[in-house]
Amino acid sequence: MAAALAVVSLLNVWHSGHLWPWTSALSAVFALFAIARPAMLHPLNRAWMKLGLLLHRIVNPIVMGLIFFGAILPTGLVMRLRGKDPLRLNRDAGAESYWIRRTPGPAPESMRDQF
Repeated sequence: MAAALAVVSLLNVWHSGHLWPWTSALSAVFALFAIARPAMLHPLNRAWMKLGLLLHRIVNPIVMGLIFFGAILPTGLVMRLRGKDPLRLNRDAGAESYWIRRTPGPAPESMRDQF
């Protein structure tokens, strides 16, 4: 927290040319507590983690829903409309087997000492 407040102070000096004393003072206070009595910062750490978990429970489903409905679903619909089946999920009653026949690859001797 001390480093984050120090960065905020430095960015403010860099952009506006003047220093906010409260961010610098708060940064120094957090740094002193972190060095002298780190146990005093434990309740703040727990509160910060609880806030992070709460944000995770709210933001994660929203972001995952946007990704699914914005990218995956339209891609799947376009592929279905074009008749593509990359996973070969369509059932073929006349198929003898669903194994994919492969032509011979590299010689087995070439697979020695790969690493």
